[in-house]
Formats: sequence, C-alpha cells, structure tokens
Amino acid sequence: MYTIGRLSGACAPYVLSILRVVAGLLFLQHGMAKLVGFPHVASFDTLEPFTWPAWYAGILEIVGSPLIIVGLFTRPVAFILSGEMAIAYFMAHEPRSLIPLLNGGDAAVLFCFVFLYFATVGGGAWSVDRLRERADRI
Repeated sequence: MYTIGRLSGACAPYVLSILRVVAGLLFLQHGMAKLVGFPHVASFDTLEPFTWPAWYAGILEIVGSPLIIVGLFTRPVAFILSGEMAIAYFMAHEPRSLIPLLNGGDAAVLFCFVFLYFATVGGGAWSVDRLRERADRI
C-alpha cells in the first residue's frame, strides 16, 4: 500500500525534471527579451551589445537555459546561473530596497535558489545527464 510519503518519494526525480524544464523555459524568456527583443520588455530597449552586465547576463541565459531544459551539464550550468542571479539581485534590485517584493527582485531570488538546488541534486530522471550516466555504466 502506498502512502503519500512513499508515492511522493517515488515521483521526486520526475517532478524534479519537470521543475527543471519549467524553470529553464521561464529563464529563457529573460535572455530572449534582452538579446532578441521577444518578448518585448521596455527596459531592455536601450540595451546595447557588450554592455555590462545585462548583455552578458542575456548570453548566459540564452546559452544556459537550453542546457537546463534538456538537463545537460545541469550541475555546473545551474551553479553558474545561480551565481548570475545572486549578482543580478545585488546589483540591480537590492539598491532599490532590501525587500524583494518592493525592489522587483523576487524572481531573481527564486531563480537563484532553484538553480542552486539543481546544482546540488542534478537534473532528475528525465535528463541528458541521466542518460549519460547510464551509458557510462554500460
């Protein structure tokens, strides 16, 4: 007989993979808005190539998000993206207010800790990393 604890334990690697894909898709929007202009975000209209730090953040987001989505090199990529979000918070948001809800940095904080979680636990059951681990065992 399954209890909620046993069922949730069995589902955890799959839910982790779903969280990874959703977080990656949401994060990709930030890079696309910065570098491609879609979706349109008015504050990025004046963003020039090679401007520090937003343009470089866009590069990290456009390169890192697809890797997170498919679960390839999840741990190192997630660690880098977590650091990017910590820097983004303290450079762009925290000077406005210490409270994330007031400074618009709540997404940066959440992405920071979600990516830190992925850096710790990996990509989950449905990831290229998991396929590579299986192939290495054969």
